[in-house]
Amino acid sequence: MKNIFKKPLVLCTISIAVIFMLLTAFTFGFRTYQENLKGKYPFKQFESSNKCKTCHPGIYEQWSQSMMSQAYTHHWDEIEYFDLAEAHADAVPAIRDVIDGCNGCHTPLAFMNGKFPPPRPSEKTMANESVSCEVCHLIQATQSDPPFNFSYLIEPGMTKYSGRKPGTESPAHKIVTKDIFRTTEFCGNCHNEKNPFGMWVKSTQIEWKEGPYAAQGVLCHDCHMPKAQYLNALMAKPYDDARLHLFHGGHDPGKVRGTIELRIQPDIREAEPGELVIFTVALYNAKTGHKFPTGSVEDRILWLNVEATDAKGKVYHLNVDKKGFEGEEYTISGDYLAYQDMGIPKKISDFKGVQRDGIPSGNRIFRMPYFDPEGRMTMMQWNTAKLGVDYRLGPRETKVEKFTFKLPFDAAPGKMSVKATLNYQLLVKSVADFLKVPADESEIMVVNDHSTTITILP
Repeated sequence: MKNIFKKPLVLCTISIAVIFMLLTAFTFGFRTYQENLKGKYPFKQFESSNKCKTCHPGIYEQWSQSMMSQAYTHHWDEIEYFDLAEAHADAVPAIRDVIDGCNGCHTPLAFMNGKFPPPRPSEKTMANESVSCEVCHLIQATQSDPPFNFSYLIEPGMTKYSGRKPGTESPAHKIVTKDIFRTTEFCGNCHNEKNPFGMWVKSTQIEWKEGPYAAQGVLCHDCHMPKAQYLNALMAKPYDDARLHLFHGGHDPGKVRGTIELRIQPDIREAEPGELVIFTVALYNAKTGHKFPTGSVEDRILWLNVEATDAKGKVYHLNVDKKGFEGEEYTISGDYLAYQDMGIPKKISDFKGVQRDGIPSGNRIFRMPYFDPEGRMTMMQWNTAKLGVDYRLGPRETKVEKFTFKLPFDAAPGKMSVKATLNYQLLVKSVADFLKVPADESEIMVVNDHSTTITILP
C-alpha cells in the first residue's frame, strides 16, 4: 500500500502562527453575529420534547425517527465528537472554543447550558435532546448573512415561533408567526459551517442558493418537510398544508435511492476478443436541490462501479477513463493511505493513516477532498486548511464518464452484460473500522444502477 504523504506526524504539529490563525478565525470568523449564546441559558429553562409529545404525538414521532433527534446521540456523532474532536482539543488547547462550538448545532441546549464537554449520551441528560422542538421553535432570527455556525437567535420561554399563518392558537403556549420559518436561511443556521481556517466545510444552504431550485422558489422544506393534510396537534383540526417533520436525508436509504439517474451504453454492439469497446455512463442529479453528496462531505463517498459479466459468468472490473483535470487523482479510487491527522487525537505518533477510499481501485468517486494544514487528506472538518477539487453532482447537473474496455481474449462468446452501479456510503469504511464505528454507518447504499449488453463474437 502506497503512502503518498512522507512527512512524519508530530503531535505538536501546529505552529504558533497557526494557533494565532485559529484564535483569530474563531474570534472574527466564527462569531461575527450579534449575540453569543454559549453558556447563556441553563437546561432548566427549556422543555423536553416529551412534553411537546403530549399535544403533538404525530409530529413528535416523525421527529424522533429523524437525525434531528439523534444529532448528539447517534453513534458516529458521539465517536467523532469525543474520540476525535474533544481529544484533538486536549492535544491542541488553542482549538478548544472551536470544538465547543460543535455543540451549537448538534446539541444546542447543551451549548447554551455551557458545560463542556456535555455529558455522554449514556448519562441521559438534556444534551440528548439534540435538535429538539424547543431549539427550532424558539428561534426568532438568524444573526448572520449568510447564516452559518449556529447563527440562530434563541430566547427560552412560553412563546413558540412557527411559519403558520397568524391566528393559530394553543392552550399550552403562545404562538407567534415568524417569516424566518419560511426561508432556507433558517436551515442555513446549522447546515452551513465555516471552520477556523475560513473553509466552508458545510455549505448545503449556500449550494441551494446558487442552484436552480432557489430561483424557482423550491425550499429545503419542500423536500425535507413536505406539505400534507395532517393533524399537527390533538386539539386542532387537520391542516391541508401541514409541514411533516420527517427531515429525511442522507441517512435514509429511501431518500438516497434514485437521487442520481444513470444510463450506460456501448459504442458498438458486437466485438471480437481483444477489441476495444467504450462504455459511456451518463449521471444526472434529478432529485437534490444541493450538491450530492452534501453536508459532511469529508465523511461521504459516492462512487461509480462498472462490471462486465460474460456468457460463462466470469466478471471483469472496468476502470474509469481519466479526464485530466487538476485534482483528479482524488476522484479515482486507488491504494493510498490518508487521514494521518487522526493520529493527533488518537495519540499515535507517526501515524501512517488508513486506506483512503476503502473500495476497489479504478472507480470514479464523486467527492470534494478536505486537506489538513500539512496537505494530507482529512476527515476532521475543524482541521481542514484547504478544499480540493469539487467533483460532486450539482442540482440538475449531468456528468459523463467513459470506460474503455479491451475485451479479454478468454472472454466467452455470446452475450456480455455490463452493469453500472452508483454506490454511497455515509462514512469511508476504513475510517469506520479504525474508529470502531458500528457497521451501519459504512453500509453500502445503492443509489441507482443500469445495465447494457454487447455480443462477443466467436
